[in-house]
Amino acid sequence: MKSEYFNANDSVLLLIDHQVGTMQLIKNIDHEFAAKQSVALAKMAKILNMPVVITSSQEDRAQGPILPKIAEILPEAHAARIKRPGVVNAWAYPDFRNAVLATGRKNLIMAGVTTDVCLIFPAIDAAREGFSVQAVMDASGSPSDLSEEFSRQRMHDAGVVLTATNTLIAEIAKDWSTPDGQQLIGLLFSDVFPALGAGIV
Repeated sequence: MKSEYFNANDSVLLLIDHQVGTMQLIKNIDHEFAAKQSVALAKMAKILNMPVVITSSQEDRAQGPILPKIAEILPEAHAARIKRPGVVNAWAYPDFRNAVLATGRKNLIMAGVTTDVCLIFPAIDAAREGFSVQAVMDASGSPSDLSEEFSRQRMHDAGVVLTATNTLIAEIAKDWSTPDGQQLIGLLFSDVFPALGAGIV
């Protein structure tokens, strides 16, 4: 796995199963917090004009639709989302994998709900194929601390880099003084750290 830092022009954001129903399964962290972090990632991608691939599983069942805020921020990606009929590992579903390959980008930013079912397998499989993968852990989550811990360990052992939304945004920004950097630091303070931002921005 490559160790270079990710950039806006070589990365793609993959949002896996951020659905109204699946979000309720997150118990290791506050599920509303995880939802806000996933929305912040969507906003980051929009600011940077970064390609986004969204996938969902069985929207007509308990999993429900993609979070409305993500659909609102990324209407084109939402319209083009890959609707899996029930395949657990998104990477094993050809339409999803082909959509990622079509972006031509080798640096994959992944977040998924749940970590222990929806994120772990595509993250590991993509890393095994030679992609550089960063898993955004605070935009993901599991039903228990134990399953989250084991999933994180398995991904780490497979070469997946574990990160958080604020770290990822800072890594992509590189320089807060640029036009994109100014928008991203505004996003950081307004969405990721709103209490801190209230006294700064």
